[in-house]
Amino acid sequence: MTNYRRILIPGATYFFTVNLANRRKTFLIDHIDLLRDAIRYTRQRHPFLIDAMVVLPDHLHAIWTLPPDDADFPLRWRLIKTWFSRNLPRGEHRRSSRVDKSERGIWQRRYWEHLVRDETDFARHVDYIHWNPVKHGLVARVVDWPYSTFHRFVGNGVLTKNLACAENGAGFGEHD
Repeated sequence: MTNYRRILIPGATYFFTVNLANRRKTFLIDHIDLLRDAIRYTRQRHPFLIDAMVVLPDHLHAIWTLPPDDADFPLRWRLIKTWFSRNLPRGEHRRSSRVDKSERGIWQRRYWEHLVRDETDFARHVDYIHWNPVKHGLVARVVDWPYSTFHRFVGNGVLTKNLACAENGAGFGEHD
């Protein structure tokens, strides 16, 4: 098994991009309640704070802060992906390499993570997350996408619902 070089810092904040294996599928929004259940299941066993998140049809972006004594975000992603996959109705196409390893073939095996360096880095990634549905042409305005923490930010008075989120998210995350 490949040993990826990851920066594992207890209590750190990370930005993630996680993709479906088949980017033409819309499993994440078609089965949003399963994804929420998978995240809830994982957080009950291995807590973490979701600072910001957006779920699109074929991928998601998230910013998490881990507990002060814990750096194991790979375990958390493995649990989320596994729980979601096990509870998703069967029927997806699987390559022979997936069949040989008894894998469902729902998720890309890898994901992209970035250690958030400071408040400016955090704010720029939050903007990127919230802007993403507009970037992908799913909605015309950030406020129109239902699967985003943007609504939580508005409810908490951190952002206004008319936020334009200038397209300053370019250059962050995995280019998709």
